Amino acid sequence: MDHDTVLADEWIGRTVTIIACTDPSWVGRTGTIIDETKNTFLIDTGDGRRRIAKHTATFQITDHNQTRNINGSLLRHRPEERIKRLR
Repeated sequence: MDHDTVLADEWIGRTVTIIACTDPSWVGRTGTIIDETKNTFLIDTGDGRRRIAKHTATFQITDHNQTRNINGSLLRHRPEERIKRLR
């Protein structure tokens, strides 16, 4: 799966790990994305739900047995706009 396909896919339900963030307390956290807005993800981390600004973090996902690192700035669109725009 290429980079553009991963960006255009649905992100709700995916498990992500934050590998870089402007807030160091986020680095290394893993959780499932349960909601998405234009600028944020709501992530269930197992110890609660946390909202993180997309542009502040780099997310690691595993997709089709491949690990990818995605800069959150590339995801700063409404989900429906991002999917339409990149397909």
